[in-house]
Amino acid sequence: MKKNKLVAPFLKWVGGKRQIIPEILSHLPKNISSLNYCEPFIGGGALLFHLEPKRAIINDYNEELINVYKVIKNNLEELLIDLKKHQNTSEYFYQIRGIDRQPLFDELTNVQHASRIIYLNKTCFNGLYRVNSLGEFNSPFGRYTNPNIVNEPVLRAVSKYLNSSDITILNGDYERVLDNVTADTFVYLDPPYHPISESSNFTGYVQGGWTEKHQTRLKKACDDLDKKGVKFLLSNSSAPFIKELYSEYKIHSINANRSINSDGEKRGQIEELLIKNY
Repeated sequence: MKKNKLVAPFLKWVGGKRQIIPEILSHLPKNISSLNYCEPFIGGGALLFHLEPKRAIINDYNEELINVYKVIKNNLEELLIDLKKHQNTSEYFYQIRGIDRQPLFDELTNVQHASRIIYLNKTCFNGLYRVNSLGEFNSPFGRYTNPNIVNEPVLRAVSKYLNSSDITILNGDYERVLDNVTADTFVYLDPPYHPISESSNFTGYVQGGWTEKHQTRLKKACDDLDKKGVKFLLSNSSAPFIKELYSEYKIHSINANRSINSDGEKRGQIEELLIKNY
C-alpha cells in the first residue's frame, strides 16, 4: 500500500516510469511485499517511491544522480538552504551550467553538487538531463515562468523515507550489485533503452552511451539472476533486437507516454516492453 503520496520522484528523468506505474504493478510478483527490492538503474526512482519497500538496494552509474539521493538522505537542511539561492534567469542558468567546465567544479561540496543538479533539472529545457562526451551538462535554458526549484514537501518526504527504511545507495556498475542478490530479492531493471531507430538513440544521461554489446551483457546478467532463482522484471524498448534477445522470457507489450524528446512530434504514445522470468 502507498504510504505517503509526497514520496515521489524529485527529478524529471529520461525514461521515467511514473506514466506506466499501473502497468508495472500488474506485472509484479504476487509476493512482492515479502521480498527485498533491488533497482540497479534507479534513475528518477518512480517505482521505488511508489512501492516504498522497507529494504532496498538502489544504484546508478551516474555519480551526480546518486549524490543527490545521498544528500537528500544525509544533508537535507543544507540542501534546502542552498536551493533557495538559485535564480530563474538565463544568465544565472548558464553560469551554473558552465561550472562543470571549470576547475571550480571539483571544489563544490556534495550539497552544492546536488543543489546544482536539481536546479538545472527544474530550469533546463524540458527537464532533460543530458551530458556531452566530456560529461558536461549541455541542455539549454527552459524559460519557465515559475519552476518549482525548491519542492520542500517532496524532498522532506523522500528524506524521511530514505532514513526510516533500510535503503542502501550505491554508485557503480550494475553487475557488482546483481552479483550479491539472493533469491529473497525482487530486481527491477530499467536500463538505457535500445533505440528503435538511429535517430531515436538517446544516451545522453550516461557519458559514453549504450550499444548492443551493453544490452547483451545485461541479458547475461539476467540469465544469471534466473539461475539463482531471483525474480526480475525488465523494461526496454520494443526494438526487434530486444525481442529476440529475451525471446526465452515472458515479454509483454505496453504503451507509454513519453514527454521528454527534443523533437515535439516524437513525444506521445510509444510501445515499450516489460520482460520477466516468473
